[in-house]
Amino acid sequence: MSETVIRSLHPTDCTDWTILWAAYQRFYEVDIPAATSALTWERLMDSAEPVHGAIAVDAATGEALGLVHFIEHRSTWVATRSVYLEDLYVAPAARGRGTGRALIGYVADQARQIGAPGIYWLTHQTNATARTLYDSVTGGPSGFLHYQLNLDVKNDQ
Repeated sequence: MSETVIRSLHPTDCTDWTILWAAYQRFYEVDIPAATSALTWERLMDSAEPVHGAIAVDAATGEALGLVHFIEHRSTWVATRSVYLEDLYVAPAARGRGTGRALIGYVADQARQIGAPGIYWLTHQTNATARTLYDSVTGGPSGFLHYQLNLDVKNDQ
């Protein structure tokens, strides 16, 4: 088994990112508009944005194995910045090789560099495979429940 390398996204990763991003959407059965995906890529490439991303690649082949997106933000609970891990996806062929754990570790390292006290994220309650990984990394759910109020606002982006 070849080594997996986790690194920040570069402009040359656009094609691989697009393929992984589309697979992530299929997994969650969502269809994010192309304009929004293009805007997301632009944000990921803009160092002034609080949105960041990384890609997992096979060191030997260069094959893209997974992606992670995370957002730095201010908080009312801590004086430092907080980090929300928004998206995590590992290609099916790369699952069970530690890629997801390595992507989480990358985000944790980035959070440490800015002095964040931790990272947090959500997953769907039916995503048992991911929840097993997340439980092993964190020690289990935080106890908080996620609520969402959908607003009747048209969002083409």
